[in-house]
Amino acid sequence: MDWCITLPGSPAYYGKVEDMAKTKPEDSKDNMSAEDVLKDVDDKMDKTVQVFANEVKGIRTGRATPALLENVRVEYYGSPTPLKQIANISVPEPRMMVVKPFDATVIKNIEKSLLKSDLGLTPNSDGRILRINVPPLSEERRKQLVHQVKDMAEKTKVTVRNIRRDGNRRADQMKKDSTLGEDDVNKLKDKIQDKTKTYEGKIDTMYEDKSKEIMEI
Repeated sequence: MDWCITLPGSPAYYGKVEDMAKTKPEDSKDNMSAEDVLKDVDDKMDKTVQVFANEVKGIRTGRATPALLENVRVEYYGSPTPLKQIANISVPEPRMMVVKPFDATVIKNIEKSLLKSDLGLTPNSDGRILRINVPPLSEERRKQLVHQVKDMAEKTKVTVRNIRRDGNRRADQMKKDSTLGEDDVNKLKDKIQDKTKTYEGKIDTMYEDKSKEIMEI
């Protein structure tokens, strides 16, 4: 398998994304202003897109990059710790990564975490550093990954639109409660739509960039 710890496109990934759209009880207070609603929409959309961005970083391509190990966590003094916090990751060659832990005693834990991950990579250890060769992907596998990233992008956009829907519902409720006039409600909905378009554009750009990266030979 060629993707990282939280499988892109898996229920675990979609669960992360969908959590971003959920409305917390405190979000439904009657005293929220139009600015509060817009800020809440913006925050949720931003977090949703960040989840997508972080997962995309960890998808294996045909070249070596520190971002490939972005989601790898290592048991360090009893706590699962991001690899990048306990080791230096370098790319001396296009298809090789070198992991040098700041604390040499943790090298076995790093090796174990890499082997347990879904990256499909085998590290070679000399007791001080780990060398990781990144073999090229087949054309078929590249196409599968591009399709997978597209599926992730579409799911993320659906979540962004759900956040828009919830924001619009709040705007309608404010009109019903007479806390916001019709013109102001329409302005708020227009701003929410602008946010939606902005974040959908970011998602599309990330998808296109990652697709090009995957298909590079």
